[in-house]
Amino acid sequence: MTKDEKEIIIKTIAEKLQQYPNFYITDTSSLTSDKSSDLRRLCFSKGVKIYVAKNSLIRKAMEKSGNAAYEPLFATLKGTTALMFSETGNIPGKLIKEFRKKNDKPLLKSAYIDTAVFIGDNQLDALATLKSKNELIGEIIGLLQSPAKNVISALKSSGGKLAGIVKTLSERPE
Repeated sequence: MTKDEKEIIIKTIAEKLQQYPNFYITDTSSLTSDKSSDLRRLCFSKGVKIYVAKNSLIRKAMEKSGNAAYEPLFATLKGTTALMFSETGNIPGKLIKEFRKKNDKPLLKSAYIDTAVFIGDNQLDALATLKSKNELIGEIIGLLQSPAKNVISALKSSGGKLAGIVKTLSERPE
């Protein structure tokens, strides 16, 4: 690989690091070509970009981005590495868990989710159950609407009772 080719790869990875707020560093070694293709298809269907590169080039791209928060991830750049980029932090985690129902890989080396760093495959369950920003907003709106709905329904039900009482009192002879 020439120096120019390496620079293109570093630039591509650095752009992806800027573009996506979430990425996973995974170990895909020992996947056959068929299983690798299955993983790529699954990633494509879920909107996850997967990119395989040499660890030294990934590290240089991280350094080039200027984000000091990437430093703890450098220690996980060993062996075969595939980067999974996603707009939503929990989708690659769910994807890995789904794929591992039939396979033993990919293993999670580390992940970077909106400025938070997760290291180790034992973090996969936590990452898969993280709620996305939109899911959290939906839950908050639901919680805020719930008390208002209760007040409105209580007013409606008591309003009917109150109107009935007023009507009965007004029709009652004195």
